[in-house]
Amino acid sequence: MIIYPTIELQKGRCVSLHRGRLEEPQIWHVNPVDRARSFAAAGASWMHLTDFDAVAGTSETNAELVQEIIRAAGIPVQYGGGVKSMDQIAHWAEAGAGRIVISSAAVTQAQLVKEAAHAYPDQIVVAVDVYKGKVMSGGWRESTAFAPEDFIRQFDRDPLAAMIVTDIDADIEESDASLAMITRAAELASAPVIARGTIRSLDDISRLKYVPHVSGTIIGRALFDRSVDLGEALAVAGAGKEATAPFV
Repeated sequence: MIIYPTIELQKGRCVSLHRGRLEEPQIWHVNPVDRARSFAAAGASWMHLTDFDAVAGTSETNAELVQEIIRAAGIPVQYGGGVKSMDQIAHWAEAGAGRIVISSAAVTQAQLVKEAAHAYPDQIVVAVDVYKGKVMSGGWRESTAFAPEDFIRQFDRDPLAAMIVTDIDADIEESDASLAMITRAAELASAPVIARGTIRSLDDISRLKYVPHVSGTIIGRALFDRSVDLGEALAVAGAGKEATAPFV
């Protein structure tokens, strides 16, 4: 299972959000480029990067900083940030992003995902953000009519690199329910599933790696607040699975 250590940018700073609330960022006082380099130094094979200003559609984004991180990270970067057109996809592919994440546009422009997936096979990732049983868009602010199952199935025949599945409603007390939702999504998706928002401890990684078709997990806040050490997380994710008793 691949661990995707994560940097989320807002106004040039590393931040974490609570349930996507852009107006209430938790700011981490670290250099984003240095932090990206530290992921590679710890042994990570990929990293995830989100530009929240681009997600919000503001005129001032972190595009230059994103490009610097892509160049300096030393590992492939999976990038997301308000990507809504083939021109933007082409731009970030040419800038060196290993993968490009399509979030809200996947809800409103399914054809864009299909065209991009065939133009850039194994480079396009679809974000499936779920709140109270419905897929969300608009940076987690707008509920859609899509159930996750129906949304996932419409991309069955497209050569996606992965789907990122997030249970927005998950909190510490609801971690079991979140894992169940991701397990169900992984059963349905033809693309590998990357879980987001489920990791608060090494035990969570140990459990997640036994879920079939889950290829990785994105970890952000837990690394920044030191609840999880990246080196230890990579070791747990890379360790062989222990034998499990069959259900009867």
